[in-house]
Amino acid sequence: MKNLKLVTLLFGMVCCVTIQAQERQKNILLICMDDLRPELNSFGVSYIKSPNIDKLASDGRVFLNHYVNSPSCGPSRYTMLTGRYGDPGNDAIFERAEKLKVNPNSVPPSMPEWFRNKGYTTVSIGKVSHHPGGLGGKDWNDVNVIEMPNAWNEQLMPVAEWEHPRGAMHGLANGEIRATGKTKMDVFQSFDGPDTSYPDGHIANEAIKQLGKLSSQDKPFFLAVGLIRPHLPFGAPKKYFDLYKNVILPPIQSPEKPTSVSTWHNSSEFFQYNLWGKNPNTDKEFADEVRKHYAACVSYADQQVGFILAKLKETGADKNTIIVLWGDHGWNLGEHAIWGKHNLFEEGVRSPLIISYPELKAKGKQSNGIVETVDIFPTLCDLSGIEKPSFANGESLLPILKDANSSGHVAFSYNGKANSIRTMQYRFTLHKNGATELYDEKSTAKEAKNIAQENPAIVEELKLLLKNKLDKLN
Repeated sequence: MKNLKLVTLLFGMVCCVTIQAQERQKNILLICMDDLRPELNSFGVSYIKSPNIDKLASDGRVFLNHYVNSPSCGPSRYTMLTGRYGDPGNDAIFERAEKLKVNPNSVPPSMPEWFRNKGYTTVSIGKVSHHPGGLGGKDWNDVNVIEMPNAWNEQLMPVAEWEHPRGAMHGLANGEIRATGKTKMDVFQSFDGPDTSYPDGHIANEAIKQLGKLSSQDKPFFLAVGLIRPHLPFGAPKKYFDLYKNVILPPIQSPEKPTSVSTWHNSSEFFQYNLWGKNPNTDKEFADEVRKHYAACVSYADQQVGFILAKLKETGADKNTIIVLWGDHGWNLGEHAIWGKHNLFEEGVRSPLIISYPELKAKGKQSNGIVETVDIFPTLCDLSGIEKPSFANGESLLPILKDANSSGHVAFSYNGKANSIRTMQYRFTLHKNGATELYDEKSTAKEAKNIAQENPAIVEELKLLLKNKLDKLN
C-alpha cells in the first residue's frame, strides 16, 4: 500500500513538472548578423565554411528569399525591432526615441518592449539596434541617449581594448579604432590571434555569460545578440582567412556598372578605407583578396554563433527556445560595380533568415516563398503564444513554418531615393523622379537588363502592388 502511494505521488509530481514545462512560455534567442550576404553553405554556396549556421539551418527553416525592408543598418533594424516600415535614414531608431519623448502614446511599443510587457526578461548584447550597446552620444556610450527606450532590461556592449562602442564597431586587432582624417584604416586584416582579438569574440563571451544567468531564472527570456562581422573593415583572426587561401572563387555576377537608371552608388563607405592604391573593380586579383577576407569574417562570425548555440544547449534551455538568425541586409561584392550596401539590387536587400524551434516539423526543409523582415515580430508572437500587435505591417510566417511549400508574399524595400518590390518573378523599382526599373528574376539576364520600357503593362501592375506597400509607410 505504501509503495502504491509512493508511485502515485511520484506520478503526480512528474505530471505536474510536465504540465509546467508545457505551459511555460518559450524563450527567444535572436542572433543579428551585420552585412551578411545569403552566401552560406546552407544557402547553396559551397566554398563558404559556415558549419554552425548550417547546423542551425538543418534544425530549422531556411528562408531562401528573405528581403530586408531597407539596405542599411539603422532603418533595417528599425523594421525588425518594430515590425513596421519606417524612415530610410540610419537614425530611424533614434528619431523614434525622440518622438517617444514628445508624445509617448504616439509610438507603438517595439518588439522587445512588447515581450517585456508580457513578462519576458529582455537583454541585448552587441549590435542589435544601430549602435552596439544601444546608446548615443559622441562615443555611443551616453546613458542619457537611449536608442530604444523601454525595450531592454539590460543592454550590454563589451568594448574591451576598443575603449567604447564606437571604437568596437569598426575595430581591428590590438584595439585599433577607425580614425577620421588622413590616416585610413586598412580595409582588411588577418591577425594571428584568438577570437577575442576582434570585438565579436567578446560579444559572444558576454552572450554565453548571459545565457547562463537567464536560463536559470523562472521568467522566459528574450535575448538578442548582435555580431558585428562581416561588417567593414574585414578583420578576423588569421585561422579563418587560412580557410580560403587556396579557394578558387566563382566569378562575380554582373560586375559592370549599370548603364540604365538604377540605385548604383560609388561605394564611398568602402573606398574610405586604405586600399593600397588598388581598385577591385579593375583589379581582379585584389577583388578576390577582398572577397576572401569577407569570407573569413563570415566564418569568424559563424564560429561565434556556434559558441552561443553550444551554450544554449548546455543549459538545457534549447528545449524551450525559439532561435532566429537574421541578416540586417546584403552586401555587394562587386556585383553591378558596387562594394557595399545601400542599393536596391538583389545583393543589397536579400539576406539570411533562419527560424528554429523544438516543435518544428520537417526540420531542414527550405522555403522559397518571398518574405520580409517586418514578418519577424508577428511570427515570434505566434510561436510564443502571445497576442500579435495590430500595428505591425508584417505577416506571420507560421504557415510556412508549418508547411515549407506555403507561398509567401510581396516584399517591400526602400532607400530614400527609390522604392522597390520583389515578387516571385520580378523586381520592380520606382524612383522618386518617376524612373522605373524592371528585372525578370527568372531570366538568365536577371538584374543585368532593365526591361521596364518593353513591358509597360507589367510596370503598371507592379506600381499598384507597390502603392499598397507605400500606403503603410505613410
